[in-house]
Amino acid sequence: MGRSLSFTLLKWLIRWQFPSVLRMTTMQLAQALDESATPAPVLLDARSEEEYAVSHLDHAQLITPSSDATLPGSLGEMAKDTLIVVYCSVGYRSAKVAQQLEQAGFRQVFNLEGGLFEWANEGRSMVKEGQPTAQVHPYNATWGKLLNDRSAQR
Repeated sequence: MGRSLSFTLLKWLIRWQFPSVLRMTTMQLAQALDESATPAPVLLDARSEEEYAVSHLDHAQLITPSSDATLPGSLGEMAKDTLIVVYCSVGYRSAKVAQQLEQAGFRQVFNLEGGLFEWANEGRSMVKEGQPTAQVHPYNATWGKLLNDRSAQR
């Protein structure tokens, strides 16, 4: 099955499983990050520390998905109308986090559709230790097949 079809099916599955979660496309996020007139969205990376260490979006904060619906203390001080975009590898873990944030009263929370994999496959910018990189942690061998060859970590 091709990457495009796989991403389409994944997006459909995530939408079906998390119907209340708002979505943002990679193109919409890129535009939001480029607009200097508006405050940039808060970016939350819902992957593991190991994945985050390989690459992440510039200025993204690592947020560990929690099964007990508790949020990190730093989010408790954030205004409930703050624009927040949550992402992970393909969008599933981040949809869970976005749902938790919604339940905590945040009103402008979006899940990045296609996640970091789609972002990387489109050749968009990522960083590792503050320096540009094109590499992405593949999560595992199966999910890594969704990455273009140039994005997959070797």
